[in-house]
Amino acid sequence: RLSQRYQQLLLEHMNASEPLSAGGKSLPNKTTSFASTQAAYRFYNNESVTLPVLQEPLTLAAQTGIITHCTSYALCVHDWSRLAYKHANKSDRYAITHATDVGYDLQTSLIVSDSTGIPIAPVAQRLVSANGSYASYQTTNPVSEVKAHLDEVTDCIQHLEQQDFAKPLVHIIDREADSVRHMRQWSAAGALWLTRSRDRSGVEYQGRSIPCQDLANELQFEKVREVHFNDQTCWQWVAEASVRITRPTHSTANGKKIRIPGPPIEARLVVARLLCAQGNVVAQWLLLSNVSDVPASTIALWYYWRWQIECYFKLLKKAGHNLESWQQESAPAIARRLMVASMACVTVWEIAADQSEEVAELRHFLIKLSGRQIKRGQDFTHPALLAGLWVWLAMQEVLSAYSEDELATLKKSTQQFIGRVV
Repeated sequence: RLSQRYQQLLLEHMNASEPLSAGGKSLPNKTTSFASTQAAYRFYNNESVTLPVLQEPLTLAAQTGIITHCTSYALCVHDWSRLAYKHANKSDRYAITHATDVGYDLQTSLIVSDSTGIPIAPVAQRLVSANGSYASYQTTNPVSEVKAHLDEVTDCIQHLEQQDFAKPLVHIIDREADSVRHMRQWSAAGALWLTRSRDRSGVEYQGRSIPCQDLANELQFEKVREVHFNDQTCWQWVAEASVRITRPTHSTANGKKIRIPGPPIEARLVVARLLCAQGNVVAQWLLLSNVSDVPASTIALWYYWRWQIECYFKLLKKAGHNLESWQQESAPAIARRLMVASMACVTVWEIAADQSEEVAELRHFLIKLSGRQIKRGQDFTHPALLAGLWVWLAMQEVLSAYSEDELATLKKSTQQFIGRVV
């Protein structure tokens, strides 16, 4: 029964919501909307519906997608997003950054293809509230203590490395992960990682200590590919150097800062610069990685694809499910619904990634049904596919639930009103 309810809720999340109607949409059959709402409430508050159970179909989709879409590695992008809620009915909200920034903190680990950059599926998610932390991989205790971001993602990496995916994972994290303590932990555990360094972070190069930015200015760059960045076309230039990370970790005890030395980390510094048509540098990424068997240009491309996780957050929020308008009253209920909505995102990504002629026709059809205007030169967007998919599912549900005579009567009733204004 719970499995059937999950399938129904998944269908009801195949839509692009509005801020004032961000609940799951009831399919247009002969079941009342109130009954659907009550069923959803019971599902999200059922003790048997745990986050690890809801993670299982997402992990299965990731395993299948890695086999289908990945070549040598599976990119695992980790990032955080603040969920701002002004709803007073959520008593477990907390001040994330300041007193008026209240809500929850969401950490997501998203699998991305190493050959095309397409998103595949989230393999781990964690929602932090005032009452604790709720993770989709927390099997022994549904709520755990709140940790610092990088400590949370270290626990997540440890879990994911035990999942026996078909390809090795490369964990990609933004500049927040420029922490030598955590890089040592990941390396010691045998994990592969790619992070963005801060400009003044030091590395050892040819026997001398030098900040990454200064070393970047000494390297020879190669023009490798054309990319799009901030709505403009740029050329990506790449340089690299073999470095060692030898700086100590710092800790504080009794008000004093303590230096804790550690073993050196053998790594690569890959510098990616994006130049506009006028030759100006519009962005530069100082990338550190312990992946040694791919070209520097590939490392730069992998980090460029890291931005897919921002597209996922956008699809969950304003462009798709309007997550920050959900009315569930606690972090556990929000987290459970989030897992269902994530599976709806995975379905849309699969439709977008399929290269067959039949699915290309389906995408064109869904865009028509969505009524969305698409930028010139672009065939589709994920939010538009999501919106069109709901219209198509609703059409199928109507044709199944109503007879031809019933539909003819409804059409006649509608036309008498349209005829007054047309």
